[in-house]
Amino acid sequence: MSFLKSIFSPEKKEQLDQGLAASKKSFFSKLGKAIAGKSRIDSELLDELEEVLIRSDVGVATTLKIIDALEERVARDKYLGTSELAKILREEITSLLKQHQHEELKSFDSDLPNQLQVVMVVGVNGVGKTTTIAKLAHHYKAGGKKVMLGAADTFRAGAIDQLQIWADRVDVEIVKQERGSDPASVVFDTLQSAISQKSDLAIIDTAGRLHNKINLMNELTKVRKVMQKVVPNAPHEVLLVLDGSTGQNAFEQAKQFTLATEVTALAITKLDGTAKGGVVIGISDQFQIPVKYIGVGEGLEDLQLFHSGTFVGSFFS
Repeated sequence: MSFLKSIFSPEKKEQLDQGLAASKKSFFSKLGKAIAGKSRIDSELLDELEEVLIRSDVGVATTLKIIDALEERVARDKYLGTSELAKILREEITSLLKQHQHEELKSFDSDLPNQLQVVMVVGVNGVGKTTTIAKLAHHYKAGGKKVMLGAADTFRAGAIDQLQIWADRVDVEIVKQERGSDPASVVFDTLQSAISQKSDLAIIDTAGRLHNKINLMNELTKVRKVMQKVVPNAPHEVLLVLDGSTGQNAFEQAKQFTLATEVTALAITKLDGTAKGGVVIGISDQFQIPVKYIGVGEGLEDLQLFHSGTFVGSFFS
C-alpha cells in the first residue's frame, strides 16, 4: 500500500475534496477572471494573481513569497503560458507548506511512544476546540490507545458539561472539578489519574479567552509548570485550534496565542462549507508551525491528518 493510500482511503479523499470545494470554486473563479484573454504569465498577470491570493485569505506575507517564486520561474524559463499557471502554483505552494511540516504522519498514533503523552489544547471559544478534542480522543481510542481528558476550561459556563458529553459519547475517562476551580488543580488531578490508570494520552482542555493576554499567559504558564511536576517535559504538544472559516481573524488568534505560549502544532477546523481554505497555507507559513489536523465536517471521523501534498492536490484537482 502506498504512503498516501495508507493515510487516505477513497472515502477520506472524497471527504477532503468536498470539504475544500467552496474554497476551490472561489479561488479558481477569481483566477479564471485574472487570466481571461491572456496567453502568458507577465507582470500584469502576477499583480492580479497577488490580489487573488490575498482575497483568498492566503495572507499578504505568504502571497508575496509565492509571487516572488513565480517571478523567479518566469525569469528563468523566459516564457510560461497561462495554461501552466495552476501547475506552477501547485508546486510552489506544496514546497512552501513542506518547509514547515515535520515528518508527515501515517496514522493518528504513529508518533505516540509507549509512555504517557500530554497534549494541551488551546484556542478561543467557538473555534471547535472541544469537538476537536473529542475527535482526537475517538481516533486514538480507535487505534487502541487509552485516553484521559482533563476539563481545565473552568471559566466558561457549560465547558465542563460539554466535554463530559463528548467523553461519554467517545467512551473515555474525564477528570473534572466544579466551575471556577483552579485549572492547574484539574491538570494535576488529570495527570495523576492518567498515570495511575496507565493511560497513553492525556488531552487537556484549557480556557478559551483572550480578553486579557497577560492573564492568559500567566494561566498557561502555571498550567505547564504543574504538568511538569507530574510528567517531566509535559506538555509534549501544545495544539492551537483555529476556525478556518474566520479567515483573517484566525491569523490574529494565532498571533495572540503564539505570544502567550509555545504552540507546537495547529488544527484548522470548519474548512467544509467555507471559501477561506487559503488560511491553511498562510498561517502555516507565517507562524512556521506545522498544521497537524484539519476538520472537514462535524462527525467524529471528520478530523483528518494534514498531508501537504494531498491537501494542495485536492485544492488544485
